[in-house]
Amino acid sequence: MKATRAALLAASLVLVSGPATAGETASAPASLALGAKAPMATSKMKTANGKEVSIADVKGAKGTLVVFTCNACPWAKKWESRIVELGNDAGKKGIGMIAINSNDPNVNADDSYAVMQSRAKERGMKFAYAYDATSGIARAFGATRTPEAFLFDASGKLVYHGTIDDNADDAAAVKDAYLANAVNAVAGGKAVPVAETKALGCGIKFRKSSAS
Repeated sequence: MKATRAALLAASLVLVSGPATAGETASAPASLALGAKAPMATSKMKTANGKEVSIADVKGAKGTLVVFTCNACPWAKKWESRIVELGNDAGKKGIGMIAINSNDPNVNADDSYAVMQSRAKERGMKFAYAYDATSGIARAFGATRTPEAFLFDASGKLVYHGTIDDNADDAAAVKDAYLANAVNAVAGGKAVPVAETKALGCGIKFRKSSAS
């Protein structure tokens, strides 16, 4: 039964993530390896509240959570409330959180900075929601999907990379809360139970050049 369920889940991950299209995953390098440090950690990005912050700026005493997401992707929308809840709660556990939108708003206007501002306010985000104006941060991480999570421990090493959980459609039906479990483990000084999963969602719409 477990083997059958695992096979079905693996198949669903392939179907959900889908193939890369021009300007999406083909523009990104290989994903950051487990144990690696966050690249471009001191690069400043404009956040939805108008401040300039870097990944290093939001680092918590016990770790740092970086989630690449956006406003327009239907998969990001499905997980959005869970990401916000998890991010807001992570701060209370000593884990800093930053959500990053690397999408080109010329592809979809809903991914613009103005929409980010309204979305952050409407959703009650208590963490930084940053604008990756060149898609350079996403490329450095090797991120390809929205949403895609990277969790670093207190020493700055990557200990979890991948999806949010195993059921984007129904939070009540989640059986494997991969990211939440990883955050709780890091907060408690324990080993992450599942260190890597396949990131699910829409392909990041990488910018071809710097954006204003």
